[in-house]
Amino acid sequence: MIATLLAATARVIAGGTVRSAGELGDVRQRVFFANHTSHLDFILIWASLPLVARRQARPVAARDYWESGLVRRYLARKVFRAVLIDRAVGDGAAKERSPQMRGREAVDRMVEALGRENSLIVFPEGTRGSGQVVGEFRSGLYYLSRARPDVDLVPVHLENLNRVLPKGEFIPVPMISRISFGLPLERAESEAKETFLERARIAVQELAER
Repeated sequence: MIATLLAATARVIAGGTVRSAGELGDVRQRVFFANHTSHLDFILIWASLPLVARRQARPVAARDYWESGLVRRYLARKVFRAVLIDRAVGDGAAKERSPQMRGREAVDRMVEALGRENSLIVFPEGTRGSGQVVGEFRSGLYYLSRARPDVDLVPVHLENLNRVLPKGEFIPVPMISRISFGLPLERAESEAKETFLERARIAVQELAER
């Protein structure tokens, strides 16, 4: 019931127009990768999915944000089943580990979270952008795609979410937004990491231009 109410509320607040180039209402495993402009991003993607796909989808999110407070912690763990990733912030233990080590741990967590039936919602930019241009992708998506070549990689573009919940604000402002789901990214054998990441980034950017 809580999940249903949250999904409906997110759609109302964001006024989201949803466009999809492919079929999403089945149990096929997917990694939805999107641009990142707001803390509402994964909630709106999750809320915009057909029910069967929403039940499978697990957002990948920053542990320090989603475990800061009882309400956030409850939502992350019990409603969204979020895959929480450590970032090098504050004086936490994650800050003592190298970026490479944290990256490997994050990919391992995502592979484990996929299992045999789940999907993921990820933001390869790693940090929030302006909403105007999709930033450079970090390498996690590449290694995740190599670890699970059987899972579809679906580009997603979010428009106007940075205005619904601007950085530093806590109360969303109702405003029209748009979410676009593209076709799965085609696989290419022996593709270099940099080439793959740029191709994936362009796939998200192109959705904004259609």
